[in-house]
Amino acid sequence: MGYVADRWHKTRPKPGEPECGQHKGMVAAAAHGKGKRWQARYDDPNGKEVTSLWATKVEAEREINKQEAAKQSGSWLDPKAGRVTVERFARDTWLPAQSINGRSENEYEGALRRYLFPEWGNREIRSIKPSEAGAWQKLLITKYELSGSYPNRVARYVRGVFRLAVIDRVIPVSPFERIPAPALDESVVQPPDVTEVRQLIAAANIDRWRTMIEVTTLTGLRSGEIRGLRLARVDFLRRTMLVDQQLVYEARKGMYFDELKTGAGLRTLPLTQRTVDVLAAYIERHPVPQSGPGAGLIFTMPAAGLIGKSTIDYAIKSVCTKAGLEPRHWHELRHHYASVLIAGGENPKVVQRRLGHKDVMTTMRTYAHLFAEAEERTRDVLDAAWAEPGETGAETESSGTSGRIPESRTGYGVVAQLRG
Repeated sequence: MGYVADRWHKTRPKPGEPECGQHKGMVAAAAHGKGKRWQARYDDPNGKEVTSLWATKVEAEREINKQEAAKQSGSWLDPKAGRVTVERFARDTWLPAQSINGRSENEYEGALRRYLFPEWGNREIRSIKPSEAGAWQKLLITKYELSGSYPNRVARYVRGVFRLAVIDRVIPVSPFERIPAPALDESVVQPPDVTEVRQLIAAANIDRWRTMIEVTTLTGLRSGEIRGLRLARVDFLRRTMLVDQQLVYEARKGMYFDELKTGAGLRTLPLTQRTVDVLAAYIERHPVPQSGPGAGLIFTMPAAGLIGKSTIDYAIKSVCTKAGLEPRHWHELRHHYASVLIAGGENPKVVQRRLGHKDVMTTMRTYAHLFAEAEERTRDVLDAAWAEPGETGAETESSGTSGRIPESRTGYGVVAQLRG
């Protein structure tokens, strides 16, 4: 339990003794009777003493009763915790709590440094109001001129800072709680189809780029993942590929091999026979280097040099020009892989695992329109299946199929009646 003491009395009362404010013979200090002379003392839920000063004994006792009730209900907050500045809490508490690698931490910290700290960095975290939270989100577009999905991403980081402050009982509620996040303005992906991919492969006059384009469209690897693909990660017998690292670039550090950004990125991909054959043929033409920066990598520059992201981006644009096609980004080859899976009937969860997305909502947001098209084809299949004999479409249920059973349906048997 807490107790009230005259602020100049430095000791707790002994068991059985009256409270400090009731001690007889207490000598008042020079400021006796002036200002906040009553001190409320109590232990927080962890047993640490908390003190505060009040003008009257009644106010001090009211504070103790309030804090004791909050401890009993589990709603207790350290009155001093909310005084920490937004920048100090974000740097010292929120960033270390994120399960991210060094590059992502730099990205998060950079976003906070550019867009949050200049506005609220020196403010106490408890002082931010919901109206200010909404106004700050608008500044991302009006003042900082962010566009696309970036306002949503930056706001997501900052909203996470205040969400953790609530969880850590630094503030009672986040100022963003009833403020909607910026719209996720993502452009609709229009991946190249098989015909366009074939044109790109045919136009690539350098074997390295030709093979990397084909392998990427057959596996959906990210740029850093295919540039960091090691021979040891490909099981040609079982036709699988372990994706567990990527080649990245960081200012002042250069290119290096790093773990994937999320645990979901770590995955084992099933490979088609075509993928295995393409890789095996390339390795036969270009043996994997045993030394140098690219030792063990399937794809390297001459003299086992590492392939940079800018190099591969320039390569795909050059191939597009040579093929007479609109410029493409390397990442769009990954979108092609996803579109093929979706068109083949794979469900969103399978597509998520194959792409290494953190959650299925990322997959759904990116490829929502493709899943919608696949749903329409599902309706056509059902209509054909339930059509009466002789009706249009009754005999076309299996027309146009590829013969491949989608992975999401491999666990189901099929019963067919054979005609004599």
